[in-house]
Amino acid sequence: MSEILISGAKVVTEQGIIEDGLVHVMDGKLVYVGESSGWQDTASPSAVRIEAGGKWLLPGFIDVHVHGGYGADFMDANAETLDTITKYHALHGTTGMLATTMTATREAIERVLVEVHSYMEQGMPYAQLLGVHLEGPFISPKWAGAQDPNLMVPPQLPWLQEWHERFPQLMSQLTLAPEREGGLEMIAWLRDHGIVAACGHTDASYADIQSAVAVGLSHAVHTFNAMKPLHHREPGTVGAVLTDARISGEVIADGIHVHPAAIKLLTMVKQPHGLLLITDAMSAAGLGDGQYDLGGQAVTVQAGVARLTEGGALAGSTLTMIDALRFMVREVGVSVADASRYASGNPARQLGLEATHGSIAAGKQADLLLISPELALEQVWVRGTAMIEA
Repeated sequence: MSEILISGAKVVTEQGIIEDGLVHVMDGKLVYVGESSGWQDTASPSAVRIEAGGKWLLPGFIDVHVHGGYGADFMDANAETLDTITKYHALHGTTGMLATTMTATREAIERVLVEVHSYMEQGMPYAQLLGVHLEGPFISPKWAGAQDPNLMVPPQLPWLQEWHERFPQLMSQLTLAPEREGGLEMIAWLRDHGIVAACGHTDASYADIQSAVAVGLSHAVHTFNAMKPLHHREPGTVGAVLTDARISGEVIADGIHVHPAAIKLLTMVKQPHGLLLITDAMSAAGLGDGQYDLGGQAVTVQAGVARLTEGGALAGSTLTMIDALRFMVREVGVSVADASRYASGNPARQLGLEATHGSIAAGKQADLLLISPELALEQVWVRGTAMIEA
C-alpha cells in the first residue's frame, strides 16, 4: 500500500490557497487535504514524508490538445510512441491528456483509435490518456494552418457513428468547421453523445457560430489561431467566441501564437471557467531545432518555433504545460491559482471529470505537482506515483 504525506505546502484548491497545507495520499487517492495544524497523524511508519517548505502544490495539468512530443506523434500510435509522448509530457507536469489526431484519411484516424483504445485498456505508466481529440478532417481548407487541405472533407457522421459504436467513450472532443455542409447535424450528434463539439480551422461567421451553439457547440480550439478573425462589422468566429459565455476557449500561451494582450483579453471575458491552457505540441517538443514531420508535412523548428517548411505556417508548438503556466503568470499577469485553474480544473470540468480530476480535494485522484516559488517543477505524481527521480 503506497502512502505519501506532503506537509508545509501552499496548496492550491478550488476553495482557495491553504498557506500551510498538508495532503495525505493513500493508494493513489487524496484522503486528507487541509491545514497542517488540523492534521492528526494517522500515517503509517512506512509513509513517504515530504516537507515542502512553502513550495506550491498544484493539481496535475490536463492537456486537451496535444499531438506528440520527444520525437513521437499520436498519428503513429503504438505502445512505444504512446509511452514516449505520455512520459515526456508527464515530466513537464501533464498528468492527463487527450490524444489529438490530425486531418488524415478515415483509415489513418481509425488506426489511431484502435491503438489508443488498446493502450488505455492496460495500465498506463505515465500521464494518463483520457480519450481522443479528433482535430479534423472536417475543417476548412481556407484555414488549414499546418493540416493537409487535400484530406479535408465535409462532416461525415457515419464515420463517427461507427467509431462510437466500436469504441464507446473514447472520443472526447472533435474539432470541425461548423459552416461546412452537415456541420450542424454533426454538432447535435456530438452533443447527444457527450462529446465536446469544438470550432477550429474555420471560416464561420458570427451568425454561423451562433447557429452552431444553438445545437451544441461549446468550445473553440486554439482561440485566435486558424479561425475567422474579429472585425467590427463582422465579428467572425473570434467575436462569437469572445462574447458568448457558452463557448470555452483554448489558448496556446507561448508568446508566439498569441500576443499576451490578446490572452489577457481572453482571461477577462472567460472567467472563471471558460479558458483552457493547451500546448498543441508536436513531435519536436523536447528535441530542439531541426527538421520534423507533422501529419505528413515537413516542419522546420528554429529557435523553438515550429513552422511548415513550405509556406511558413505555424505548425503546432514545442510548448509544455509548465511553460504555459509560467507564461501566464510572468507575461500575462494572472495569479498562480488562476493559471492552475486554466491548466487543470477547467479542462477536467470540460471533460466531465471534475469529480476525480483537476483539483486537490479529498477523494480525488492524486495527480499533483510540487513547484518552487520561482515556478520550477520539482516533482510530479500521477495517481500517487512519482514521475521525477529524487
